[in-house]
Amino acid sequence: MESTESYRRSLTRRNCSPCTIKNYMNRIAHFTRWLRVPLCEVTRREIGLYLDHLLRKRLNPNTITCHLQTLHLFFDSVIDEEGMSMDNPVRTFSLRLPKPLPQSLKDNEAERFLAVITDARDRAMFMLMLRSGLRVEEVATLTVDAVDLRRRRVFVASGKGAKDRVVYLSDDAKAALAAYLAVRQSKAKRLFLVHKGPLTGTPISVRGIQKRMEHYAHTSGFTVSCHTLRHTFATQLLNADADLATIQDLLGHEHITTTQRYCRVANLKVERDYHKAMEVVLQKTQGKEDRPRERVWSTPVRRGGTCIPLHAPAEDTERSNEWVKERRKRN
Repeated sequence: MESTESYRRSLTRRNCSPCTIKNYMNRIAHFTRWLRVPLCEVTRREIGLYLDHLLRKRLNPNTITCHLQTLHLFFDSVIDEEGMSMDNPVRTFSLRLPKPLPQSLKDNEAERFLAVITDARDRAMFMLMLRSGLRVEEVATLTVDAVDLRRRRVFVASGKGAKDRVVYLSDDAKAALAAYLAVRQSKAKRLFLVHKGPLTGTPISVRGIQKRMEHYAHTSGFTVSCHTLRHTFATQLLNADADLATIQDLLGHEHITTTQRYCRVANLKVERDYHKAMEVVLQKTQGKEDRPRERVWSTPVRRGGTCIPLHAPAEDTERSNEWVKERRKRN
């Protein structure tokens, strides 16, 4: 359709990544195949029916939200460029999304998972995710020139959102990369290559990395994905008292609110902060209980020429009464 092709060109002019363009166009194609009326006649009714259609397919709420957001942007573009006299039919539709905690491995689980990885290439790929926080797409597109073993750093070019950043290498990540580079014989630009089958020597794909992860997850017995290693990286840094802004830079998050999700899962740091603060609270409250209580006297009244305090402690009141009686006898 002319409208969809016009929108594709619009995405290209905005310098969207090929992956983003592909996903957007697939969602729009899915909608147009389902649609039974022309685009210019789409109303809130059609969008509601399409939402019901996606719900019946039992799609994840996040996936459905992606469909709605894509259609919202698509209709905005079509209405603006083609001058349609209609309101955006997707404007008022939204789903309430769950907010699950990021899943991460415990320290001993991460070590046991790494123990089953013996292939030099695979170990280097997954160490970059676990120790440097790289996304699977960033690992797949990493080049040889981007790795600086001497300075222990990796330059990540055109990460998510077309943002560049620098990440750093731990001792074990540096050793894993060095071991892989020592056996890598190709002069290809991409760092990680296929080394078996008819595609030997070509860059490994995102799906190829994910399939290797599925193999090692099955072997180790852990429920783990590529993104789980990235979550583990962030959680371990937070538990080691790394600053939240530092973790944001290393992960390449645009908004710090995204990084703050890890504060909900990093229970070790929360536990330490709780006990530290509670010690201060207990010192203050117990310190007050240990001090002798001061006698509080209210405003005294004069009775028979004698000042007698009101609401005094019982023994003091009794002593005052005896003193008054003794004074009356003398008078």
